[in-house]
Parts: sequence; C-alpha cells; structure tokens
Amino acid sequence: MQLKKYQARTLKILSDFLIDAKIIGNEKAFEKFQDAQGYNPDYQPLRNLENVPYICLRLPTGGGKTLIGTQAIKLVAENFVEKDFPFVLWLVPSNEIRQQTLKVLSNPNNFYSQILYKNFKGRVNIFDVADFRRLRPQDLTQALNICVATFQSFKVEDREGRKVYQADEELGACFTKIPCQNYFVLDEKGRYESFANLISYVRPLMVVDEAHNYSTDLSFDVTKILRPSAVIELTATHASNSNVLLKVTAEELHREEMIKLPIILGEVSDSPEKTLDFALQRRAELEKISLSESEYIRPIALYQAENIRSCFHREKVIK
Repeated sequence: MQLKKYQARTLKILSDFLIDAKIIGNEKAFEKFQDAQGYNPDYQPLRNLENVPYICLRLPTGGGKTLIGTQAIKLVAENFVEKDFPFVLWLVPSNEIRQQTLKVLSNPNNFYSQILYKNFKGRVNIFDVADFRRLRPQDLTQALNICVATFQSFKVEDREGRKVYQADEELGACFTKIPCQNYFVLDEKGRYESFANLISYVRPLMVVDEAHNYSTDLSFDVTKILRPSAVIELTATHASNSNVLLKVTAEELHREEMIKLPIILGEVSDSPEKTLDFALQRRAELEKISLSESEYIRPIALYQAENIRSCFHREKVIK
C-alpha cells in the first residue's frame, strides 16, 4: 500500500522524534520536531513517568489513524524501546470500536494485518482484553502482542471485579521468572499474578485511539500502574494536556483525495461569540436555499465547546 504524503510525513516526524528523544530527552526532541502550528509548544510529561515519550498525532477523521498506529509500532520498537517484539496495549473508547479494531487487525486479508505480519515476520499475536489468559511465556519474547481494550477495562476506581487486576492461575507460567515488584498491585489475598501486573512488567507501548476521552487524573493513575514505555495518541480531537507533535489538516486529506466533498474554510473572527453568530446565520441561509431543492436537505451546524472550566463551555454555547 502506498502511503499518502501526509501519512509518510507523520511517520517520519514520529521516527525522528523517537530517535532524538532517546538521546536528548522528550522535551528537547518535542521542541525540535513539533509540526503543529497553533498548539502548545511546551512538552507536558506524564506524571511520575517523565522519561516516557507522550505525544499526540492529530489526524482528521478519515485520515488513517489505524494505519499510522500499525506502522508506528515498528518505529517505536526500533527507535526507542529496542525490542524485536514489543507488547502493545491498543486502547479504544468503546466496545463497538474495540470489536472493529480487533476485526481489522486480526483479519489476514486486511492490509493493516498484512503490515503487522510483514514488519514482524509473521510473528503476531492479536487478542481481546477478555482473552488475556491465552498468553504463554514464549509469546512475550517471540511475537508481537497487541491487546485491544477499552480504557474502562483498567479503571482503578472500579478495580473490584475487574479481571485484569485479579491473580489468575492461567498466567502462572508467565510469572515463573518474574518476582513480585514494588509497583505491582496485589489482590485481596496478596497475590500478584495478574494481567495488569504482567503488562506493567513488560512496559507496553500504549496506542490510544481518540485520546481526548482519557484526559483525566484517573487516566494518569491508570498509566502509572501500567507503566508504558511510550504513549502515542491518535485523535481528531486532542485533549488540553496532549503534546501535539504533528497536526494534519483537512486540506491535506482533500489534496490526497481522502475527502471527496468540497471544503471551504474561512476564519470569521477571533471572538467565539461572533463566530457562533455567523454559524447560526449561515445555517439559516442554507436552510432557505435547501427549500428550493426537490429532495429534502437539512443543513447541519456542528459546534465544539470546551470543558466546563473554559470560558466557552457547553452551557454557554447552548444558551
């Protein structure tokens, strides 16, 4: 599959960042390679994991986030963690997307799966978080492992009943040569042979789809427990604390014929209120035009509000 120009650029910048981050640190590498005009140039490290690369690749919907994610795995393996077969925790926002992601990554006829098999010489193990009991010791060193899960699967606040935090006899063989670590989470009986502890020991690459869903203190607590070796966010809507390394615009997708509809972009005002008024007026004008069409057309206006702490939050937009 031939990469689009913006996809190749995204992977090149990611690779350059990872190579330099290992030598000069995340902050300096981020400052050197950031290609995201209008976004915060100051690198914000993960709390208690300051040495872990934590970056966001912002691609519009339809820009190929899954493709970038599959290609990024080998880049991280070669340029940062220096492992032939890394462990990947691929986090998605919902169970529906979890099933979709599992399907495309594990289907041998799908080009995402073909990329993985080519990059890792056919040694690929893709599984759902509910199937972690199938892991064997040899899998951890002799194959690429990708566990697809929702972030909710690892919520610390609801640990009781969460199987990932419970010791499991089926994982006993994986822990034969792994002594209890001071960062392990013990169950109610003081046992540590859990999937979450196994993940924290192998230091996974964390690929986060639609990362703005996880930008809370709770998310940082989970990250601290799982101890990722690197975190790559793939999103069309970044969170306020994301380190946006690269921004791909809708115009770039349009040039590559990834978007077939005409796109007309314009900046109305630096005032959110005036911009909102213009959008309301423009939608009303389009609705009048649509009444003359033979088929029913309903113009739609979408508004993106900030969180409640912002001066332009949801309640204000609705009002």
